[in-house]
Amino acid sequence: MGSRMPHLYLKRMYQGIDKVTELIGRSIAWLTLLMMLITLTVVILRYGFNIPSIALQESVVYLHATVFMAAAGYTLKHNGHVRVDIIYRQVSPKARCWTNLLGSLFLLLPVCIFIAWVSWDYVNMSWSVHEKSQEAGGIPAVFLLKTLLLIMPALLIFQGLAEIFRNLFLLIDSSALENEHEQGGMI
Repeated sequence: MGSRMPHLYLKRMYQGIDKVTELIGRSIAWLTLLMMLITLTVVILRYGFNIPSIALQESVVYLHATVFMAAAGYTLKHNGHVRVDIIYRQVSPKARCWTNLLGSLFLLLPVCIFIAWVSWDYVNMSWSVHEKSQEAGGIPAVFLLKTLLLIMPALLIFQGLAEIFRNLFLLIDSSALENEHEQGGMI
């Protein structure tokens, strides 16, 4: 039983992270509806009543950036990122696990850490001056938009850890690997 504990811990960890990522992704998805409604409002105000609104137009950009960047972990969870499947599709499930594990450890995590590291001063400077829109009537919170440069890699690292835990679990438990493969799982 003692040797199964780390194995079960890995499974609980990736399932817990997956639940949080799923909640974040599904919540963020609602912003697309809001973005559509604001865009419709901008068009009606501008072309129907000749009332332009810079803040409303900028809010669409803010929402789009939020959807794109805050849902990156959700996209990773659902295997929605672009990848070259020429070789990946043809290898065994175990080789896919190794590919996912090593890719997460040596590509995903370092790139995310690098993005956060190079963005830190840029975001910090924006916060220190409470950067505002350069447009008259724009949103006075550019610093919040720039914060997405730190949120995105944090959420990708979070989900990347789930992918690492999942693939370690599947490599340790060959029966789980077979079940995942037979059910058309994410490996």
